[in-house]
Amino acid sequence: MYRYNDFDTAFLAERNAQFRAQVERRIDGSLTEDEFKPLRLMNGLYLQLHAYMLRVAIPYGTLNSAQMRQLALLAEKWDKGYGHFTTRQNIQYNWPKLRDVPDMLDALGEVGLHAIQTSGNTIRNVTSDHFAGATAEEIADPRPVAELIRQWSTDHPEFQFLGRKFKIAITGAAHDRAVTRAHDIGLRMVRQGGEDGFEVIVGGGLGRTPMIGKVIRDFLPKADLLPYLEAILSVYNLLGRRDNKYKARIKIMVHEHGIDDIRDRVEAAFAERRAAFSGIDQELLAELEAAFAAPDFRVAPVDAFQAAYDSDPLFRSWADTNLDAHKADGYAIVSISLKAHGETPGDATAAQMRVMADLAETYGHDELRISHEQNVILPHVHKSDLPALHATLKQHGLATANIGLISDIIACPGMDYCALATARSIPIAQEIATRFDELKLEHDVGPLKIKISGCINACGHHHVGHIGILGLDRAGVENYQVTLGGDGTETAAIGERAGPGFSADEIVPAVERLVLAYLDLRNSRDETFLAAYSRLGAAPFKAALYPEAHANAA
Repeated sequence: MYRYNDFDTAFLAERNAQFRAQVERRIDGSLTEDEFKPLRLMNGLYLQLHAYMLRVAIPYGTLNSAQMRQLALLAEKWDKGYGHFTTRQNIQYNWPKLRDVPDMLDALGEVGLHAIQTSGNTIRNVTSDHFAGATAEEIADPRPVAELIRQWSTDHPEFQFLGRKFKIAITGAAHDRAVTRAHDIGLRMVRQGGEDGFEVIVGGGLGRTPMIGKVIRDFLPKADLLPYLEAILSVYNLLGRRDNKYKARIKIMVHEHGIDDIRDRVEAAFAERRAAFSGIDQELLAELEAAFAAPDFRVAPVDAFQAAYDSDPLFRSWADTNLDAHKADGYAIVSISLKAHGETPGDATAAQMRVMADLAETYGHDELRISHEQNVILPHVHKSDLPALHATLKQHGLATANIGLISDIIACPGMDYCALATARSIPIAQEIATRFDELKLEHDVGPLKIKISGCINACGHHHVGHIGILGLDRAGVENYQVTLGGDGTETAAIGERAGPGFSADEIVPAVERLVLAYLDLRNSRDETFLAAYSRLGAAPFKAALYPEAHANAA
């Protein structure tokens, strides 16, 4: 992974010192809150419902054990003992005191972490496939490119005050775990004629106007990436709307002007900017690729894994759901669920963070990943170590066997924390998970992605959930809309709104009816919810959601 050099360390120290002085001026009254707002947003600090919130960047979701332990320290020393992992592979602290934030930033800097560009109308934290560098299906590890983009975009003078926030995601695998088609720019590594490059997608995004991105380039050589990104950003910066913040995202620009017109403008800008790149970006990329070299995988028998799998039903259940195939023989990718039934999705205590750090250091080549699905990944674990690792996870409430199942729910903080939210997300996620645990059905249901947002901004990605839930305010009462058939993968699709919303008391029974109907409708145990919805259409699922309406219509 990337390690900070002297320049990085000095740059971050200077930025933190500047913000420390700004905080002091806010506390002594020299700055009003309005004057302080743009300064704090440049450093990832929000003002939420109850307190300030600090959002820390975890670039492309990659951490080492020292960094995870430092995140635990922040939670324990300056917050309430936990942190919340988000759908942008960040971590949020919901209760810091303003006077403590500079100390928190200095502590992050000690281990090569920061909160720069986790907020504001700039290029946000670059996200990537949480299996990057571990899965056999990828063309190449995309994280060196993500790090190149991070360094290029940090404090880029042209793109610090865009019309709106700007999000980039990259994947190196055919199966898209990074939701690239729902980003302002999505990059998919492809190979053409023996040369590695990118399919470039623009204009994706969720929120109040959800759109799937459009391909602007089928193949972009790797050497052309940064000037091409600059071209896209420059066109957006000049052409994008600034008269209405709800229409200021690049997706609206693409929609209003058409992809062909935007492509012509980008290609013209690219021709001008390409000459300004001397090739130093490719020299840096070569250094980064060396920094992200695969660990020295060991060769050892896997008898202990097979023995535990054959004899321990709990271990077998966990292995079946929480392990994925690794590119190296004898290894597995381990997903640690932060979705124990009834708990807050994405939350981890300081003690749990330290446990995961210890496991990464002991068994996982000192590497962890944060997924956009709010779980933690140990990407490189030898199978012979899995029984011991699982035993430790059980001791600390981290061995829930539900990755990809109905209780593995994405949920934004909702009205429990967020000043923008119009409804609660966390309690609904907890109730759904608890209910299906009571029914003992989730393993029978199989892969099913429920995503919940507490407002139209869609931080919970509800538009691309197989079942999406959007919480809204209807005359002071929480109301939950259901969307069906969304997909965040390489076959991305926006879910279809099913009909009228449900009250907080009605939404969990409605989801239960929907899932039970699916079990009756599927043509085999292997047919997933999304496949059944695609085959049958919305009608039988809407009938399950609204039985009285359909009975009256009949």
